[in-house]
Amino acid sequence: MILPIVAYGDPVLRKLATDIDTDYPKLNDLLANMWETMYNANGVGLAAPQIGLPIRLFLVDTSAFADDEDLSSEERKVLSGFKKAFINAKMEEETGTAWAFNEGCLSIPDVREDITRQDTITISYLDEDFKTHTATYDGLLARVIQHEYDHIEGILFTDKLSSLKKRLLKGRLNNISKGKIDVDYRMRFPAAKKAR
Repeated sequence: MILPIVAYGDPVLRKLATDIDTDYPKLNDLLANMWETMYNANGVGLAAPQIGLPIRLFLVDTSAFADDEDLSSEERKVLSGFKKAFINAKMEEETGTAWAFNEGCLSIPDVREDITRQDTITISYLDEDFKTHTATYDGLLARVIQHEYDHIEGILFTDKLSSLKKRLLKGRLNNISKGKIDVDYRMRFPAAKKAR
């Protein structure tokens, strides 16, 4: 089932998400609905707060980047085969060189900005079978995971912008929260109190 994506301005996007356990109701259905919702919106990641649930769960599928000719063949291969659910994730370390990349977010449609992040991360998480993993990722894959991880921490990519950039975007962000934007996927707007 395709779920509405929560728009900028909804308080759920600012909450520190809570852990879940194996008793979380209908987790398999939730995961299936989140994958369907993400693909319907042409996303490469989706976090539970973006569908209104303040829980530590996010999905990443970077296969959409596999055709990017600016990437090495090795990086394209890694991105083409990467599809994971992250439950109760904890960022262990962010290291390496900081680099800028143009990011967007399904909860903040039609806003894209260069965001600087470190290029290597180590993260621990549970998979959908609640098996524990600790893994190190780098490059574009690390960036997508960092973006989604921020969501479960109550952080949006626009928080990482300069004060000037934030002021320049204020009107556009207010319009998004009021539903004054055209999108081709279902959204829930906090100020407009309606779903598309």
